Amino acid sequence: MAMPSRTNGNAPAGAPADGQSIGDLVSDASKHVSTLIQGEIELAKLELRSSVKNAGTGAGMFAGAVVLLVFSLTFLFISIAEGLVALGVPRWLAYFLVFLVLAIVVAVLVWLGMKKVKRVKGPERTIATSRETVEYLKTNTHLG
Repeated sequence: MAMPSRTNGNAPAGAPADGQSIGDLVSDASKHVSTLIQGEIELAKLELRSSVKNAGTGAGMFAGAVVLLVFSLTFLFISIAEGLVALGVPRWLAYFLVFLVLAIVVAVLVWLGMKKVKRVKGPERTIATSRETVEYLKTNTHLG
């Protein structure tokens, strides 16, 4: 007993009921997937654009805060010197002491920075293997 086919009267067995071929359906699906992917990419771009804008604004605000902090340090150092004056230290000596402390901090930071910079080395292994590769290519490809 043969099973009845589920097609409309004009379509051959195995073809979609609306008359489209499998190739047409695959082509339509491919177009729709492409459109969907492009839409997702555009959405991601919009979201990233907003995030980058917020990150840039935040970074600018942090930079402004750092600049204000650096300028306000002047008032901190003046306050320290005036505090020494209030303790009975002559004004010129109080400001000089604050200056000396700052100069010592600067000297220590410079010294530590120089130690770190002296540790910086080039990519020695990469340079060595690159030279070996060039030598190998010269000797084995008859370029040299």
